[in-house]
Amino acid sequence: MVRARIIGTGQHLPEKVLTNLDLEKMMDTTDEWIRQRTGIKQRYVAANGQGASDLGGPAAARAIEAAGIDPKEIDLIICCTTTPDYLFPASACLIQHQVGATKAAAYDVNAACSGFVCGLTTANAYIQAGIYKTIVIVGTEVVTSRLNWKKRDTAVLFGDGAGAVVVRAENGDHGILSTFLGADGGSGDLLILPGGGSRNVVTKENVDTGVHDISMKGPELFKKAVVVFGEAVQQALTATGLAINDIDVFIPHQANTRIIYAAADRIGLPQEKVFLNIDRVANTTAASIPIAIDDAVTQGRIRSGSIVLLAAFGAGITWGSIMLRW
Repeated sequence: MVRARIIGTGQHLPEKVLTNLDLEKMMDTTDEWIRQRTGIKQRYVAANGQGASDLGGPAAARAIEAAGIDPKEIDLIICCTTTPDYLFPASACLIQHQVGATKAAAYDVNAACSGFVCGLTTANAYIQAGIYKTIVIVGTEVVTSRLNWKKRDTAVLFGDGAGAVVVRAENGDHGILSTFLGADGGSGDLLILPGGGSRNVVTKENVDTGVHDISMKGPELFKKAVVVFGEAVQQALTATGLAINDIDVFIPHQANTRIIYAAADRIGLPQEKVFLNIDRVANTTAASIPIAIDDAVTQGRIRSGSIVLLAAFGAGITWGSIMLRW
């Protein structure tokens, strides 16, 4: 049967590195406090004026080069981001121009940290329906531009970066085996950026009120994340008929080491099968899974035939999973 198969991966990170020791000089925190609670040691920070497409374009170009295809073969570019360059046009259109994919349609997807899983799920549906053959999915974020560096609970968590994959319709057993998406809008207040949209527009009067700061209810979010991670994984196993022991590599959204390991324990997955790079890049929201995929491929953790499970949760609350054979 025809499946959507990942044939190329890439990533791009800003030049500036901000370590936990640097944060000690900026706020009331310590390297030990951050590492124990999150697993993060450092993060990358975009330069002033650097937008999502400035990171996403090079990541997409590297994925296209790795895939060995001509950009003009690309049918669609999906950009997954919560921090687009502009409210409009879509950052996907800017990336389309950067990589020379002149025949591709392009649009953005916003499902917060679940964005890449949503984007890849959408790409799979297009390919299964026979609408498109070759699609680029980019996860790119400049989250640090939205942070209040005085709020320790959120400022220590996030970093900037971009990752991308190229998927192509191919016959055979390799490719995406199952997809699953979920949402609970009633829990939307657990992680929210209240300002900047049509409900709370940016004004001179409200800039300093905190309405434009990320608001997170950490303990409640932790409990919810562990549960929905487990549901996402179980849905993938049920859909494919695979068992936990069949999974070679689990690539979760890189949100928090404690959440990830708690979720792995809940589903009975050995920690050695969990791929983590959060210590190096922190939580890059929609970019975290594609960056991790590229790292896992580069490090040889993913090989031809590997059974790979992707799972994410994010603001919304949203969550999802994808099972694939590499």
